[in-house]
Amino acid sequence: MRQALTAILLAGFLTAQAAVNGVDIADNTVEIVYNGTTATVNVATNISKYVTVSSGTSSHVVIKQAEDFTGVDATADNEDGEIIYTLSGKSDDGEFYLEGSFKASLELSGLTLTNPNGPAINIQNGKRISVSVQKGAASTLTDGANEKYNGCFHCKGHTKFKGKGTLNVVGNSRHAIYSKEYMEVKNCTINVTAAVKDAIHCKEYFFMESGTINITAAGDDGIQVELDDENANTGITADHEDENTGNFYQKAGTLSISGYTGKAIKADGTITYSGGTQNFNTADTQTTSVAPITNSSSAQTSYYDLQGRQVKTPKKGLYIFKKGNTIVKRLYNN
Repeated sequence: MRQALTAILLAGFLTAQAAVNGVDIADNTVEIVYNGTTATVNVATNISKYVTVSSGTSSHVVIKQAEDFTGVDATADNEDGEIIYTLSGKSDDGEFYLEGSFKASLELSGLTLTNPNGPAINIQNGKRISVSVQKGAASTLTDGANEKYNGCFHCKGHTKFKGKGTLNVVGNSRHAIYSKEYMEVKNCTINVTAAVKDAIHCKEYFFMESGTINITAAGDDGIQVELDDENANTGITADHEDENTGNFYQKAGTLSISGYTGKAIKADGTITYSGGTQNFNTADTQTTSVAPITNSSSAQTSYYDLQGRQVKTPKKGLYIFKKGNTIVKRLYNN
């Protein structure tokens, strides 16, 4: 009887250990659960050789994807076979830091994460990062003063926010959300309640397909969109593939912006609302568009070179274009 009981207890222990070691975790998944000053990181067996966790049980989680990782075990829901990081739990002194060179996905499931010394989430990966805000429990990110980084949510690549949940972001250092490349929003709700600088700052383009964005405080602009490289302007592309225009697009959803001190929206390109609701003064925006001009009217417009000298007959090149109260920077095609 004692031997049988021992066998049962041992079997239960091994099953629990197997789960901790990742056997029972879905393929391609890394689970991070925060609990105060510690975090538990479980890595699926099929990707364990590609993932290095150097932070141990610290709540300041540091993960690196191997440089040779190019996706494994693709499925219909994960066609690239990328790694999915699921973040949950709570820490008032933690962070999520990720390095890599292949696409990755984050799933935020009721995560409450504060980093007193820098970004709450810091993605040092120049590829596409998908951020799924899970339905049912709001997630909140808060950072601390650190001028070395640009956002409470800081991403080196291009960021796609999606899901049917809510993400709250508090930026105590610079921007609340910073994406070094383009940013897209679909379905989810994003609330920015504080930002020392811009509430949202991205490059290449910004596209709001649907969802809700509420910005209630920003020390500078509500949303700023920059060209990644002025000399590499692509113009508008099909489905925005590889686009670098500095353009802002809102197709649907609700965008509310208040409590800012700069502009509601500032864009190096153009600002386009093709649908949705704009709960802010749409006239309180600024564009410095860099886009081809195929037709011009000398009676209504004025051109200046980059030194501010008026040009009567512009040749092909970059000029400052003035029409009424609008002053933008554009490429002129003669």
